[in-house]
Amino acid sequence: MNKQLSYWEKTSFFEFDIIVIGSGIVGLNAAIHLKITEPGLKVAILESGFLPSGASTKNAGFACFGSISELIEQESICGTDALSELIEKRWKGLLKLRKLLGDEVIDYNQLGGYELFKVGDEILSTECVVKIEHYNSLIKHIVGPEAFYVANEKINAFGFSNVESIIENRYEAQIDTGKMMFGLIKYAQQLGVFIFNSCEVDSLSTEGNRPTVKTKQGNFCCKKVIVTTNAFVNKLIKGLDVTPGRGQVLITKPIKTLKIKGTFHYDKGYYYFRNINDRILLGGGRNLDFSAEETTELSVTTNVQNALEKLLREVIIPETSFEIDYRWSGIMAFGKTLSPIISEAIPNVFCAVRCNGMGVAMGSQTGEDVAEMVLRSL
Repeated sequence: MNKQLSYWEKTSFFEFDIIVIGSGIVGLNAAIHLKITEPGLKVAILESGFLPSGASTKNAGFACFGSISELIEQESICGTDALSELIEKRWKGLLKLRKLLGDEVIDYNQLGGYELFKVGDEILSTECVVKIEHYNSLIKHIVGPEAFYVANEKINAFGFSNVESIIENRYEAQIDTGKMMFGLIKYAQQLGVFIFNSCEVDSLSTEGNRPTVKTKQGNFCCKKVIVTTNAFVNKLIKGLDVTPGRGQVLITKPIKTLKIKGTFHYDKGYYYFRNINDRILLGGGRNLDFSAEETTELSVTTNVQNALEKLLREVIIPETSFEIDYRWSGIMAFGKTLSPIISEAIPNVFCAVRCNGMGVAMGSQTGEDVAEMVLRSL
């Protein structure tokens, strides 16, 4: 393809100071921070899909930093101090996103977050209630006082069935993922970032001082590369501790009698749902078959979708008729440690990946962090 390019095309469209691979939350924030800090840089983003692939336009739009049961599990992995640092990064990332685009643009609504415990979950419920004071104390200097509290009086108000108790997080909110991504793309373009869609990167070459990014449209040359392809990173950079995790989602048609408002977590965060335009968006079920969901294939499966519909019928909207309008999946990235990978993986090739299912919270800060690393290397 390179042989078919004119001199003008080659010198104007295929040579940049910095190329970002992936136009998700992290990639867009990295490019935005580069241009805000150094407006003279020529920055391009290469995106394999017509729209951002992976999870950024496919997630549930939770502006959260972890439910009690998730925090218990995460604290057992990384320890108390590291968890506190991680929550602070998630919270500051959300604040950064809100400041960058504005609450109206992303449709930010702080309606509260709720963790549900079904009848039969008494052991987990009790453990989580006991930990409320611990986590309120741990994060009060980060998000504010009394984040978590028992809110069992809302069980009937939401219309749930078979729910034994609820823990509310007053600081959790929801956003419109589509509006957020549209806003980030618009902002990046206004700053002069070039975005090439349907331009999948086949490989990277690092011979000499200038990396070459090889695509079917031609070979791009640059000074630095930032890879932000998250769960798909191993195609370009080998050996990273990144495991894909597919999140399957469905959304109902509008329900006139819908009572729920907020963001909801169940079964240690493996299931999650929310209201959106009188609909219920429900996702999860990855824990039904971890090995099957450790894939980068964007598809849905019968067993997970059936489990989601069963949860709708038996717990979320019992005795309410509903129809499913859309089904889709997104690909998250997980690893043995909870912090994102932000590093110079090979000379002049940087990566910022693996938000461990917290891309909305971690994406803005992760993008800025890798951009700062690149700027220091110029």
